[in-house]
Amino acid sequence: MTLQLLLAFSTFAFVMSVTPGPNNMMLLASGVNFGLRRSVPHLLGISLGLMLMVCAMGFGLGQVLKLYPPLFNLLRYVGGAYLLYLSWRIATAAAPQVDGAADAKPFGLLQAAAFQWVNPKAWIMAVAAITTYAPAQPLWHQVLLIAGVFALINYPTCSIWVLAGSLLRRTLNNPRRRRQFNGAMAALLVLSLYPLLLPAPGVA
Repeated sequence: MTLQLLLAFSTFAFVMSVTPGPNNMMLLASGVNFGLRRSVPHLLGISLGLMLMVCAMGFGLGQVLKLYPPLFNLLRYVGGAYLLYLSWRIATAAAPQVDGAADAKPFGLLQAAAFQWVNPKAWIMAVAAITTYAPAQPLWHQVLLIAGVFALINYPTCSIWVLAGSLLRRTLNNPRRRRQFNGAMAALLVLSLYPLLLPAPGVA
């Protein structure tokens, strides 16, 4: 990968990571409800899951999905249905206390990593990363470079959303405000399903 292509890909990774989507809406809510420290496993899981998705696409999954487009569409719509379920869970969840003494728990590392496989935006990001920035027949080290750069850019970029949420904790310091915030985040999570309306790059 040339320096120019690497810079172009880095810009793509930054823009795709920082713009609103299911991950960032959930990270913002996690920052408000659980704080920055307890949301770190969620952050790490997102970056790990995305890196594994990019690797899978580069090592052959992309070709399988290209040969069987209905399979890719099925994965996207199953993911969309799961996001609707998560939206309902967020909207109806009891607001955790500010001191953290609550039964609710943030996403763990493995849970957040697995969530990427049902995240429509993550699928589009992984497909575009390989089809646009990797050679037609990428070598293993080229795939690992793209996946690693994506993860390294994704983690600090997504951290902005958790930090923003943690800064809002004192503002949303009573259960009523917290429930209103969670309702708004649930609505935004539903709106973040817009990638389902777009054609999948390199697959569909």
